[in-house]
Amino acid sequence: MAIQRTNSTSTRKKSNTRKSTSKNWFQLTKKWSLRIIVGFFIVTIFWVLALKFINPPITYLMIKRGFEWKAEDKGFKIEKDWLSYDELSTNLKKAALAGEDAHFMTHNGFDTKAIMEAFEKNNDGKPLRGGSTISQQTAKNVFLWPERSWLRKGLETYFTFLIEIFWSKKRILEVYLNVIEMGQGVYGAEAAAQYYFDKSGKSLSKKEAALIIAILPNPRKWDARRPSRYVNSRANSIVRYLNHYTVPE
Repeated sequence: MAIQRTNSTSTRKKSNTRKSTSKNWFQLTKKWSLRIIVGFFIVTIFWVLALKFINPPITYLMIKRGFEWKAEDKGFKIEKDWLSYDELSTNLKKAALAGEDAHFMTHNGFDTKAIMEAFEKNNDGKPLRGGSTISQQTAKNVFLWPERSWLRKGLETYFTFLIEIFWSKKRILEVYLNVIEMGQGVYGAEAAAQYYFDKSGKSLSKKEAALIIAILPNPRKWDARRPSRYVNSRANSIVRYLNHYTVPE
C-alpha cells in the first residue's frame, strides 16, 4: 500500500509540474504577444505621425525597382526631387483626382462604390482593375511593398486608416504626387515633368499633367512623350473633366 501511495503521489506531482509548465508558457506567450501588439501600434502610429512632417526619403518600391534596373545592367536608377504642395502644378493635382480618385475629397480613405464596381468587373472576367483610392496608394507606396497578398492588403487598410486620421487631404495628395512611380526609375511629379517634358512639375499644362496621370496604371510600359491611342484618349478625358475638381487648399 505504501508503494502504491508513493507512486500515486509521484504521478500527481508530475501532472502538477506539467500543468504548471504549460500555464507558465501560456502566460509568457500571452505577455510577449501583448507586448508585440502594443509595440506594433506604438511604432506604426509614431511612423505615420513623423511622416506628417518629414518627407519620406525613399520607399521600398524605389529600392526594389533600382535593383531590378541594375540587374538589367542599366545601373541603379532612382530619379526623384520633392516639390512642396504649393509648388506642385494645380493642373497635376486636379488631374490626379480626375484620373485616379474622383471622390478623394469626400471619402474617408476608401471609395466603397469604386471597390464594388472593380469587384464586379473582375468577377465578370473583364480585365483586372483596382478600386484603390489615392489614400490607399499612398499608404501602400510609403509604408509597404508592391506584391499583392492578403497580409499587405490588411496592412494597407490599417495604414490608410491612420493617414486619414493623422494627415490632412493636402498632405496625402502632396506625398502621393512625390512618391508615386511615374516611369522607369522615375518617381514623383518633378522627376516625371523633367523626364517627359524637360520642365518643372510646377508649370505643367493641362494636357501634360493629364498625360502623366494617364500612364500611372502602367508607368514602366507607357510613355507620356509617346502616348498610345489608349493613353492619349484617357488623357483627353482627364482634361475634359479637370475643372470639375477642387483640390485641398
